[in-house]
Amino acid sequence: MKKRMTGLLAGLLAVGLCACGDMGARAAKPVLYLYPEEQTAVSVTLDFDGELTATWPIYEDGWHVTAAPDGTLHDAAGQEYSYLFWEGVIDTEYDFSEGFCVAGADTADFLRETLAAIGLTPREYNEFIVYWLPRMQDNAYNLIAFQRDRYTDSARLTVEPAPDSVLRVFMAWKPLDAPQTIAPQTFAPFERQGFTLVEWGGAEVG
Repeated sequence: MKKRMTGLLAGLLAVGLCACGDMGARAAKPVLYLYPEEQTAVSVTLDFDGELTATWPIYEDGWHVTAAPDGTLHDAAGQEYSYLFWEGVIDTEYDFSEGFCVAGADTADFLRETLAAIGLTPREYNEFIVYWLPRMQDNAYNLIAFQRDRYTDSARLTVEPAPDSVLRVFMAWKPLDAPQTIAPQTFAPFERQGFTLVEWGGAEVG
């Protein structure tokens, strides 16, 4: 079943390249951080070309929160959150034309160094690593490719007020029994200016 909610956010800044890849129903686990310059009421809507399986806070007609400069969020009832979370399943292709082949034992160091270079803060990349590392560290190798259009075109965001800076990091990866040659990815520098939205997520390709 296709579940959609209206919205469009132009000028998204993300990482990765777009080309041919693997197809199948995949689960995604993005979280969104909101960093306004001052306490601000923010509305976020998601237009997802798949089926949502979980959201937190509960997604109804969007998320409506008050965001503080440190990223702390409060809903209308005063409940506190560190970020917005959603998870879903979608049929899509992910691009593995460029990326990285990393030994499972080296995955933690690779993620810390690469995510920092992409632009995540220690708080953000540590939360990323805590979620994904248990699924990756015991594999012989992991093939990793950070996506751009293949992700952002299928999970469109509308944010009011519009952020000044947006970084959406989405990692597609799959376990390997043997190393594989792949052209390395490079990333443009990301600078946080004004109201900043940061997102990270990922999907395991079977």
